[in-house]
Amino acid sequence: GNNLDGVAFGNNTLVAVGASVNILRSTDNGSSFDNVTSGTGSNLEDVTFGNNTFVAVGYDGTIVRSTDNGETWASVTSGTGNNLFGAGFANNTFVVSGGYGNILRSTDNGSSWDNVTSGTGNVLDDVAFGNNTFVVSGSDGNIVRSTDNGISWDNATTPGPISDYRLWGIGFGNNTFVGTT
Repeated sequence: GNNLDGVAFGNNTLVAVGASVNILRSTDNGSSFDNVTSGTGSNLEDVTFGNNTFVAVGYDGTIVRSTDNGETWASVTSGTGNNLFGAGFANNTFVVSGGYGNILRSTDNGSSWDNVTSGTGNVLDDVAFGNNTFVVSGSDGNIVRSTDNGISWDNATTPGPISDYRLWGIGFGNNTFVGTT
């Protein structure tokens, strides 16, 4: 009965996260799901998978991680109190995004997080990776990108009508990034 806001797949396990600290887990291709305790009291907005680790993010800087295919979750110190909305993984690096232009990165499977400068104060909603580039989308048509695994970011926002919209989601496929409003 609660919203689900993010889903990820890894090691033959589907994990969905959402409101009221919901985490659902399926090991039978989504035929059935079990409720799992998140270990946090904050809403969760997104989840990603990499290096045998699930990482979920949410309100008030919440980051939880699981190294046992989503069976148990542990809270991790994020270093921010801002809401976190997006999560992605590539090149042994987790990248999460959130309020006030917040971007965090982890190169130790989500155990610790570094705050990096995004170059914007706008809300950043989603993370995608392709062609050796992380791309993060957000409010006011904001798009930032990193070609060095999230260490530094530059503004890739397209001027014009797109700046009137919030880019809630971004994805990569077929050599193309696509954002949704």
